[in-house]
Amino acid sequence: MNKKTFFAFIGPSVLMMVLFIALPLVTVLKQSFYVTQPVYETLDVETCTPTFTGQLCVVETKTIPIIGDNGKALSQTNFVGFLNYQNVIEFPRVIAAFADNSWNQFMAIDFWKALRFTLSFTLITLPLVLFFGLLIALCINNVAQSIRGPVIFVSLLPMIITPVIGALAIKWLFIGDGILTSFLEWWLAKDIAMFAQAWTIELLMMFYRTWHVAPFAAIVFYAGLQTLNQDTIESAIIDGANRWEKLRYVVLPHLIPLIVFVTLIHLMDSYRVFEEVVGFSSQAHVISLQWLTYDFLTSDLMGNRSIGRASASSMLTMIGIVLLLIPVLRGVWLDYKGKRL
Repeated sequence: MNKKTFFAFIGPSVLMMVLFIALPLVTVLKQSFYVTQPVYETLDVETCTPTFTGQLCVVETKTIPIIGDNGKALSQTNFVGFLNYQNVIEFPRVIAAFADNSWNQFMAIDFWKALRFTLSFTLITLPLVLFFGLLIALCINNVAQSIRGPVIFVSLLPMIITPVIGALAIKWLFIGDGILTSFLEWWLAKDIAMFAQAWTIELLMMFYRTWHVAPFAAIVFYAGLQTLNQDTIESAIIDGANRWEKLRYVVLPHLIPLIVFVTLIHLMDSYRVFEEVVGFSSQAHVISLQWLTYDFLTSDLMGNRSIGRASASSMLTMIGIVLLLIPVLRGVWLDYKGKRL
């Protein structure tokens, strides 16, 4: 393929990536170093109240936003360097929490509270998704050919459901007098409040994410099983390998590239966890980095939004994703170099 044909094929993709990925990313990075605030003015406002003897006037000093010719409040943008990052991370409160040796005080800081949940959510659900995805794929691969289609369809149902709808469905099963909560209360003979503390909410959110994503891993692994060399399997059987040994020494090595692929996708997706926080209404107990960014963008009572802090939170989230992916990508690169050599 000559260079002209190559650039003709790759040009549209590169243009779309620049327009919809690179430029927004640069914009967010720039905004993270600026603070946009309304312009206020201080006025002496006289308020008069009629009385029997005349009027009683009171002068109050009020700070009000300046309204421009377009009817909107004027604002000014100032360069503040890393101030937005400092406001998000809150190092003074972190130092104070460590000085007091207080974990609760440390977890009261929104960023670190969100980071703790995001990391635990991502790293705990990853092995669960890989395990159950592989288990489902093996079950599909070993069922009779006549019912394999319906089994695949049923297995894919959790992935087809819209994430927020799926989260709400799980929530309704366990909240208040939900079906599963009522069953557990009858079985254990005591009252259960699944949404009264953070750890039970986190368990439900992890259960939902595993239930929702495992079918994706299963269908990827199932596709990989179809390319497995049957001669290798037959050789292992002749050598006396049992089911576990065939899985460990033949199937898993064959699926390693797909396991790495699913791992990369899951790490990037789970680190941006947001739907579960909204679906389970866990903001009072559990928040994620993505939800924290959304909260910064939510208008306050004055209609102001913390765009600078939201941008800083977004950049910190992206840095976290990159750090998580580095070990996996490094392993892929070393494996690639080993094969090339």
